[in-house]
Amino acid sequence: MRDAVTAYIALGANLGDAAQAVRDAIAHIGALPQTVLVRQSSLYRTAPIDAGGPDYINAVVEVSTRLTAPELLAQLQRLELQAGRERSWRNAPRTLDLDLLLLGSARIESAALTVPHPRMQQRAFVLVPLSEIAPQLVPAAQLLAVAGQTSTRLPPA
Repeated sequence: MRDAVTAYIALGANLGDAAQAVRDAIAHIGALPQTVLVRQSSLYRTAPIDAGGPDYINAVVEVSTRLTAPELLAQLQRLELQAGRERSWRNAPRTLDLDLLLLGSARIESAALTVPHPRMQQRAFVLVPLSEIAPQLVPAAQLLAVAGQTSTRLPPA
């Protein structure tokens, strides 16, 4: 059996009850096969970047998983579909968006997946919740670079 690796997954939603969609997705991620939810960030409200629509609710989770990158990606895409995700156009509003940010020390560049996530360094909605649960992964300079992007922590439900 393959050893478990630490993975970080960004969650976002801005259609319907977005906060509940993100909470539900966190629970579903924790129930994935060969995967254990280790940590979850607070929920954050952020304005869309390069997109229209309502504000997003975002979070980041840390998991320990024995799934391979393609297996984990397939499971995340299955959860998106179950939540009603449609890929109408690039950056369209969404019921649920799950992005694999990091998978151990893996560097992956394929047609289906790039890890580390190629735009994570440019987005407060990823870096702020990631820094909450894994501050060692987010240098202060990166947080400073995205400080102009509003990201507001929501009170616990």
